[in-house]
Amino acid sequence: MEAIFLILGSNLGDRETFLQQAVALLDTVPSRVLRTSSVYESDPWGFGHATGRFLNQAVELRSSLAPFDLLRRIQAIEDMLGRVRTPGGYAARTIDIDIIFFGDRTVCSEKLAIPHCRMEERMFVLQPLSELIPGFIHPVLRLTVGELKERCTDALPVKKYG
Repeated sequence: MEAIFLILGSNLGDRETFLQQAVALLDTVPSRVLRTSSVYESDPWGFGHATGRFLNQAVELRSSLAPFDLLRRIQAIEDMLGRVRTPGGYAARTIDIDIIFFGDRTVCSEKLAIPHCRMEERMFVLQPLSELIPGFIHPVLRLTVGELKERCTDALPVKKYG
């Protein structure tokens, strides 16, 4: 099984509890959570501050599921935790779970992009991810997560929570 890395985010309701519930639901057969990063807090990226600050956390997962099957499982977990999908862009959410890396695989479709597109522009992704895998090499950009973090120009502050 390949190393899979996810980023979880929440900016509605009891954000901490939503992250904890998502990790617990991810940690079931045919998936196993190996470790999680610290929780970080940041302003929303790509939309207004009125939506509330995000809590984010990186998760390392092993799963026997293929990428699209894992995506369906993740979307089911988001639905269970009250995620409301709105067309046309960013919106506040109880939980958001994104697949960032799936081993060294690349997937490019309308429904799924692995590595996650534009992750290298988002400090709220790079900060928790670099806590777990600073030396992991992005399979397309051929830079480590640590190098991507150093080069990131995202100025939104990302701070450890709690």
